[in-house]
Formats: sequence, structure tokens, C-alpha cells
Amino acid sequence: MKRKYPTFIYVSWGLLTLAVIPESLGEMYTSLLDVKQAISVERKLIDYLRIYIEQEAERLEDIKRFYAKVSGLHSELHKGPGTVMANPLAAFTLIKRLHSEWLNVVYSNEALENTQALRSSYKEEAANLATLEDLQGAAKALMRLQDVYALQVASLVKGRFQRVTNGKPVDVYMPTVSIPLSGDDCFVVGKVAYEQEDYYHSVQWLEESVRLFREAGGKWSPENEGTLEDALDHLAFSHFKTGNVSYALSLSQELLHHDPMNGRVLQNVEKYEKLLLAASLPRYVGLRRPSSKYLRTRDTYERLCQTQGSQPMQFENPRLFCDYFTNDSPGLQLLPVRREVLSLQPFVVLYHNFITDTEAEDIKGVAQSGLRRSVVAAGEKQATADYRISKSAWLKDSAHYTVGKLDQRISMLTGLNVKHPYGEHLQVVNYGIGGHYEPHFDHATSPSSPVFKLKTGNRVATFMIYLSSVEAGGSTAFIYANFSVPVVEKAAIFWWNLHRNGQGDVDTLHAGCPVLIGDKWVANKWIHEYGQEFQNRCSLNPEE
Repeated sequence: MKRKYPTFIYVSWGLLTLAVIPESLGEMYTSLLDVKQAISVERKLIDYLRIYIEQEAERLEDIKRFYAKVSGLHSELHKGPGTVMANPLAAFTLIKRLHSEWLNVVYSNEALENTQALRSSYKEEAANLATLEDLQGAAKALMRLQDVYALQVASLVKGRFQRVTNGKPVDVYMPTVSIPLSGDDCFVVGKVAYEQEDYYHSVQWLEESVRLFREAGGKWSPENEGTLEDALDHLAFSHFKTGNVSYALSLSQELLHHDPMNGRVLQNVEKYEKLLLAASLPRYVGLRRPSSKYLRTRDTYERLCQTQGSQPMQFENPRLFCDYFTNDSPGLQLLPVRREVLSLQPFVVLYHNFITDTEAEDIKGVAQSGLRRSVVAAGEKQATADYRISKSAWLKDSAHYTVGKLDQRISMLTGLNVKHPYGEHLQVVNYGIGGHYEPHFDHATSPSSPVFKLKTGNRVATFMIYLSSVEAGGSTAFIYANFSVPVVEKAAIFWWNLHRNGQGDVDTLHAGCPVLIGDKWVANKWIHEYGQEFQNRCSLNPEE
């Protein structure tokens, strides 16, 4: 059977790759844009699989026809009177079938050719497929969302986003389409945690994996990475590492029913039995979440994220207000901006409808080809980090006329000089699966920071534009100031990073909460100290 894959598909995809995807879908989990582009890859794979099924169906029809012919002959002729075999035609066709027809059917290369055609098409998409890092990153994202938003694993497995409040499950978000997870899906997440020796998460996800595999009767599917035996094996050891030796023994014994000759598991059972007989084990106190380098602020950070935007109430502080703001700029006199003062210490302002839909799409479109994994300062260099999951691109004002327009608008609102090098180029960020940026300062806290490479001082202020909305999550949380700001599409948020004496304002410690549902895009404009001498004068008081 000849290969029936249309060649025009490859040509059109090659053009699409050059136009939209800069290199490949590497680090797919770090940007929702890459996830969206990956959908087109899977659509092509579905087409390839459909063609394979059609070809295999034709091959099986040929085999069925041969089977029907041979079985029919046996029913009508060879079970009849012996004189039938005296028919030279019957004898000839029998000998021919036994000599060549059965050989051609049994050793046909058609099945192999169909499989090779499917594999060849799959390999042509290899550069655009998810990597092991993507899979691990996506699994970590689920665990991150589980933690930050206090979501129940059992609910996530059913495709729902729920947390327990006052002993009752409460919906954090109701998806329009529920996506339940399989036993193998849960096994992969649990295995990622297991390999990091994170038994707090591995126990929870592997428990669900074992439950689902049991419900399926332990039946294996060709697309699965794991089996019931694999899940039991990992879960038993995870429970042992958390101190639950009796349950580890029970699971290991269950595993031996499926694999009675497994020497390693037999040794584990013997070990667990000896430990329990020794009766010197400490009392099991349950699962404990692993510590974090951000432990000091983690509780506040997660509480602020869970509110999904808890802006201060103006009536609670009469000094907070909303108004139409011009900053005495002639360019804003006829079209003032709606300003909302969110905090006085630190000073944080939200400007509503700062950007138009068209401008936002222009910025996102120009940035797409330049998106790369976001980095953080690491001494004098910059490096990727798990506590910042996103992709970003830097746009000069010459990249698109809209970039220059935004610079002018920012300058009018803030009264600051935002031209390079006094303001950094516009950074456009697209967050990934569960994309977030844990508590951090925008200003440099070390004299060796890359922030000082522009030789224009530290970052005195931040101007962040929301280029999109999200359905849930993604708030900006100010940790020490104890409030969070939801993603307000087309709005912009502004705050001072430094005191007037040039020292960093510790109250600006902030975080980008994980995106629960949605595609979050922001644009950051960081403004430096130098160039602002006449716009933002120093105070005579060195303590300010």
C-alpha cells in the first residue's frame, strides 16, 4: 500500500514554523503562547493517525476477505464428501494457498509500512514536540497551583478546582470544559515529585493514580507510561519515607500479588515487617509540606494569591481615592486617565484603560518572535529559575510605533524620563502553565546586579501594563503591604521602588501569583534613577 500522506502539509507547516515559532517549542511549559501553538502540532498528528487508521482498516479488510474465503471453502468443500478433493481445481487452489497465499498474508510488509509512515510523519514534528523538561514543568505547575490555591488533588483529578473551606468543598473556579485526569496522568505528576524526593506531593498524586488504576482493573493502555504495579511501587516507598511504614507494608504486599517474584519488593516487605516488630518507630503524624526558601513570606503570599485580588477599600482609608488624572500634562488635559490610588506605603497607583485593545495586540504580536525563557539576577549574571516561569522579549521604541506611543504616555503620567538608557526597553512577558514570579524586588539589592549595567543607577520605579485578562489567578501581591491587585485588562500599575534618598523600599516586595486559568501578558517599563534629577528631586531630608 502506497503512502498517502499529502506533501503539501509539510510545506505549509514549514512556512508556519518560520513565520510564527522562532526556533522550536522548547520550554513549552514556560509560555501559554507556545502551548497554543502546540495545538496545531497535535492537530497534524491527529491527521497522521487518521490516515494510519484508514490504511490499517484497508489492510484488515483484505485480511478479513482472505479469512472469509478460506473459512468458506472449508465449510463448503473440505468438510464435504471425499470426492470433492478429487477435484483438481480444489487441490490446486489448496496447494497454492499453503505455498504462497498464507505466506503473503502472514509476512506482509504492509503493516510495517503503515507504521513506518506514521513514525516518519511523527519524527518530522520532533522539533516541535514537548520535551521531558516540558512534562516535568507542567507537572510542577499543577503542584504549584495545588499549593498556592489550596486545591484538593481529588478535585483536580475530576477536572474541578476546589478547596475545602469550613469542612466543605468550595469551587475556586468552574471551567467551561472539565478535563479529568487518568491514573497514568496522576502517576506522571506523582513520579516527578517522587524523583525530587518531594513525598508530600508524591503521596497525594500517587494515591489518586492507584485508585484510578484499580478502578480500571489494572488494565494497561498503550499510551500509558505507568501501570498499577508502578504506581503501587512508588506510593509504597513514598509512604515509607513519610514515616507511614504500616501502609507502605500493605501496599508492598498488594504489589506482590501482581508481581510475586519481585526480589526488591520482597526485601522491602521484610524490612518493613522488622521495623514494625521493633516497635521503636515514632508515631506517624501525617504528611508535611516541604519547606521553602520563601517560607518567611509564603503564608502571606499564598493568602494574598487566594483572594485573587484584594484591593484596599477606599472607605477604610480616606486618604486612598479615585480621580481623573492629568499630571498637569497638556497631552492629558482633554483625555485624563482614571487613576486609582491603591496604597500610600508603598505608593501604588492603578491607571485604568491605559492601553487600547489594538495597542495591546500590536505589542504582543511584535514580541512573539523574540520570546525567550525569563531570567533572574544571579550575582553578576542572569539565569533561569523555577520561581519565575514565563517567557519575555525586549522591545526597543523602534520595534513598533506603538512602543514609542506607550513611552510618551508613561512619561506624561509619571513625569519621568523613560527614554533609554534612563528607562529600560519595554519588557513583554507571557506567563506559562501555572506561570508565576515568587516574591522579589524589582530594584537591585546587590551592587553587582545586572541592573547597573546601564550605568544609570537603580530602578527607581516600575510601570507594568496588563496586556490581557485572565479568568482566575495571576494577581500581583504586595507581601509586606498586605494587599493584592487582580489582573485588570488594559490597565497599568505604577509604584516607586526606591525611597527619595535612593535606598530600596522593602515594602515593595511583590509577587506575580500563579495563573490558574488564562493567558497572562504584561509589559514592564523599569525607570532608572539617573535622568530624573529635575522630574523627581531628592529630598532635603536624608531619611526620606
